Amino acid sequence: MEASVILPILKKKLAFLSGGKDRRSGLILTIPLCLEQTNMDELSVTLDYLLSIPSEKCKARGFTVIVDGRKSQWNVVKTVVVMLQNVVPAEVSLVCVVKPDEFWDKKVTHFCFWKEKDRLGFEVILVSANKLTRYIEPCQLTEDFGGSLTYDHMDWLNKRLVFEKFTKESTSLLDELALINNGSDKGNQQEKERSVDLNFLPSVDPETVLQTGHELLSELQQRRFNGSDGGVSWSPMDDELLAQPQVMKLLDSLREQYTRYQEVCRQRSKRTQLEEIQQKVMQVVNWLEGPGSEQLRAQWGIGDSIRASQALQQKHEEIESQHSEWFAVYVELNQQIAALLNAGDEEDLVELKSLQQQLSDVCYRQASQLEFRQNLLQAALEFHGVAQDLSQQLDGLLGMLCVDVAPADGASIQQTLKLLEEKLKSVDVGLQGLREKGQGLLDQISNQASWAYGKDVTIENKENVDHIQGVMEDMQLRKQRCEDMVDVRRLKMLQMVQLFKCEEDAAQAVEWLSELLDALLKTHIRLGDDAQETKVLLEKHRKFVDVAQSTYDYGRQLLQATVVLCQSLRCTSRSSGDTLPRLNRVWKQFTIASEERVHRLEMAIAFHSNAEKILQDCPEEPEAINDEEQFDEIEAVGKSLLDRLTVPVVYPDGTEQYFGSPSDMASTAEHIRDRMKLVSLKRQQLRHPEMVTTES
Repeated sequence: MEASVILPILKKKLAFLSGGKDRRSGLILTIPLCLEQTNMDELSVTLDYLLSIPSEKCKARGFTVIVDGRKSQWNVVKTVVVMLQNVVPAEVSLVCVVKPDEFWDKKVTHFCFWKEKDRLGFEVILVSANKLTRYIEPCQLTEDFGGSLTYDHMDWLNKRLVFEKFTKESTSLLDELALINNGSDKGNQQEKERSVDLNFLPSVDPETVLQTGHELLSELQQRRFNGSDGGVSWSPMDDELLAQPQVMKLLDSLREQYTRYQEVCRQRSKRTQLEEIQQKVMQVVNWLEGPGSEQLRAQWGIGDSIRASQALQQKHEEIESQHSEWFAVYVELNQQIAALLNAGDEEDLVELKSLQQQLSDVCYRQASQLEFRQNLLQAALEFHGVAQDLSQQLDGLLGMLCVDVAPADGASIQQTLKLLEEKLKSVDVGLQGLREKGQGLLDQISNQASWAYGKDVTIENKENVDHIQGVMEDMQLRKQRCEDMVDVRRLKMLQMVQLFKCEEDAAQAVEWLSELLDALLKTHIRLGDDAQETKVLLEKHRKFVDVAQSTYDYGRQLLQATVVLCQSLRCTSRSSGDTLPRLNRVWKQFTIASEERVHRLEMAIAFHSNAEKILQDCPEEPEAINDEEQFDEIEAVGKSLLDRLTVPVVYPDGTEQYFGSPSDMASTAEHIRDRMKLVSLKRQQLRHPEMVTTES
């Protein structure tokens, strides 16, 4: 029975040989029962397979069976114990039933095992997992039972599958190799060659089988040789001890037969190569010196156009294709001859070297002629190709110059101008490339007579030279005409770029002025806490206004420039028509808001200056006591300033706009009121000085 046949059952781990042994050196067979119902047929198949692995000597020492019933019911455990009598009656010496901590009725279970002890033929004990070490050493128990023995069921199963597969493949391969090798030893040389035929090739790769065997042997030799903590030395599982000599024996036989097989194949290959080389060398030489040379003598022209050059090149490619087949044979033959020479065999060395030299001389000479002809045709094709590309570039450039430029925006004009410059530059590069290709082709044509086989090609060469020079002169004239037209178009497009740039900058100036207006209304709010701070704010505001004035003047200048450019280009500006009104409108709004800001700051300066003068005057001075008009003036300015803070800025179109938020205005107004209260208190102190004395 093979593991691959019952692989699904073995994967369930219904039972396993962990490699542990009891005190009598008998193997330990573990049956781990689970909560689900155990299939007894599958368990029986598993036990049959496991018991077929150990040797008869090992079986004679008996088995200790551990039935793990901690996760199962008593009736299942009892069924398994009874089944052991039928599956392994003679081999079982002890059955240890591992019971759960709090499960089953002890009296019932003990009674049942005692009753059937004689009938079963082996001793059955009921034991807890922690007391299992009374019967089996801890180092021979797996971790499930508190032991230190490591067991990986899937690893064991995989190794078992590999071993069985290797055994099957190696045995079959040995039979095939023996048949091939034995057949090669019989009869004469012709019989040897017939015996080693493709039909007798091995069905599997010997290298693969050998590698599998070495890996399996290495794995078997490295497992389970570590000592336990208690000092007890472990030995490999019995199935592994049995497998090692089997694998080693099969590997030795395979290496021997495979070495013989390789030698048989080498001798046959050498004999076959020698005969094939002699025949193929003469075939290559005869064709190259005959039909191959005649084909080259018939081809001379280079064509007067790209189509003609392509036709000649296609014809030459057909000739090359025929030669390539023979050159491929030459390369293969040369490699084969070199291999035979390197092998060190003295037989036929002189003949092989002579054949190699003759073959190399003929092939190199013919290849050089083919390469010269191919280079000449390729140069002609490249020249005509560059000429055609340059002609198309000139046609495209002329087409662009003949179409009037419709203004769209500055970016598109810049892109068009860049494209025009690139096309002109591409034409320059193309013309330079045409000159280089033409000169190179002329040089090659002048050297053509060196392998003309005595044929006069002067007339044909003159026609080719005149054609090449005529093409280069015509392209030079066409390029010069396009350059003149490009200069005119470039000037016009640069003016368009400047026009759109002015329009964009003018629109940007409007945006900047709008942002300045927005900043004036939202951030220029404070009126200062004293006269000095207010004066500083007024000076900053004037500088701010100067910036806005510069922005406005810049926008006006740009719009004036667009008008001049439009007149020069005889076109209508798209954006200047509505940009100027927008610029004037924003500037008018900024001017109104700025003037309102100046008025408020000037009133604040007057208010703070007078208030500070009153508050800083000494109360003993008589002129301060009688200056009632100054107090009235401060109060009037403060009230006017408070009233002005509540009034919005009114634009010419009737829209209104406040400085800052209501909370900002309230904070400013509160500060002014506080100042007014201090001035009022000062006024009362000057009128009634006795009140100050009393309070003090």
